[in-house]
Amino acid sequence: MSVSIKELSDDVFEVTVAKTSTTTHKVTVTDQSLTDLADNNVTKIHLLEFSFKFLLEREPNTSILSSFDINVITKYFPNYREEVRRWCDESQN
Repeated sequence: MSVSIKELSDDVFEVTVAKTSTTTHKVTVTDQSLTDLADNNVTKIHLLEFSFKFLLEREPNTSILSSFDINVITKYFPNYREEVRRWCDESQN
């Protein structure tokens, strides 16, 4: 499996997941989202890499929405924000 991320604009990214089926996802990550989720301790690309790893551990790529704002992950996985914080703390040390 591979995950590739392409920046389409400052806030919009195209994430391609190649597994059994290849899927493409358009994800919005605003500066405010980055601050809220990760206290600006990582880049938007790093947050997306972590977020897709998080999602793919819980569901197949074919179940991930084709277009979404990064904050919607919390709606489906309430522990997402906590996991991002833990990951940021670990990557700081």
